[in-house]
Amino acid sequence: MKRYNSPMPMMLSKTYDAFKEAGVPDRKAREAAEEIAGFWRRRICLEAMLLLIVFGVLGMVVASFLG
Repeated sequence: MKRYNSPMPMMLSKTYDAFKEAGVPDRKAREAAEEIAGFWRRRICLEAMLLLIVFGVLGMVVASFLG
């Protein structure tokens, strides 16, 4: 499976700001915000792959009834 690593890490800025307001050191706040953003990016990719599979299966079912 191909992994897509962006050259610049994504970060959730509001999450980072909340960590900073809570007194978390800058490096740890940034790493945590990047990790959460990475989780959501992977989840979106998985959802997209699942949709492609579902639509592919539905397409085969429809084609079998029409053909």
